[in-house]
Amino acid sequence: MYTILPRSRDAVLGVEVTGKIDINQERELIAKAEDMIATHDRISVLVVLGDHVGVSMEAVVADIKWILTHMKHLAKFAIVTDSKLLAALVAVDATFAKMVGIEEKHFDRNEIEIAWHWIES
Repeated sequence: MYTILPRSRDAVLGVEVTGKIDINQERELIAKAEDMIATHDRISVLVVLGDHVGVSMEAVVADIKWILTHMKHLAKFAIVTDSKLLAALVAVDATFAKMVGIEEKHFDRNEIEIAWHWIES
């Protein structure tokens, strides 16, 4: 399940994920991002991950396909989680994201305000 965060506006999409994301929810998020891209061309995304997050394989595949075909429209990507494993994965992925012009950073949950300031700047 996901919630669009109320601070989302203009070219910034904030999403909180709790529980499991299925393909229908993934399609809804993709449609929201595409609407924003149609208006702003490049968008930034902040994702807050809860403790027990899951994603269906179908949703993962859809997400990867979408990202690979829309990289030029992504400016910044902030992942907010206390998971040390995900923090390490973001650090690795940020290197590759930078190669295609995307800034990507991890923030701990207690740094949510810092994450918002970074994604909005």
